[in-house]
Amino acid sequence: MKVQVLRLDKNVPLPKYEHTYSAGMDITSSVDDVIQPGERKIIPTGIKIAIPKGYELQLRPRSGLAIKKGITLLNTPGTIDADYRGEVGVILINHSTEPFEVKKGDRIAQMIFNKFEQAEWNEVDELSETTRGEGGFGSTGV
Repeated sequence: MKVQVLRLDKNVPLPKYEHTYSAGMDITSSVDDVIQPGERKIIPTGIKIAIPKGYELQLRPRSGLAIKKGITLLNTPGTIDADYRGEVGVILINHSTEPFEVKKGDRIAQMIFNKFEQAEWNEVDELSETTRGEGGFGSTGV
């Protein structure tokens, strides 16, 4: 799939797959910043993307940042819709007890293109029965 991307800062690398079978591309910061413990910030990436119709772009945390530094994304996965044309921003939060230094070019999140369909409601008087029924949270035991 070919996707149009506009690089706002030519010194920031484009998102890329780090391994042959990676599902997500790593996306980088376009700024230097510091996120204090408990603080959340939108970190700009320096790119705009024309997401194809029928797709969303999902932003997800990087597992290494989460386990090693306590850094993750709020609103994850974050969805960017196909009609958005602004700069991609990543909402980072620092769950650690130490300030986190973001450097321009650092990999801060991963992005995945996800194909979807929009639903149409078909209002009914009752739903079909299943074995599970209305069993919800904890219904299968510990």
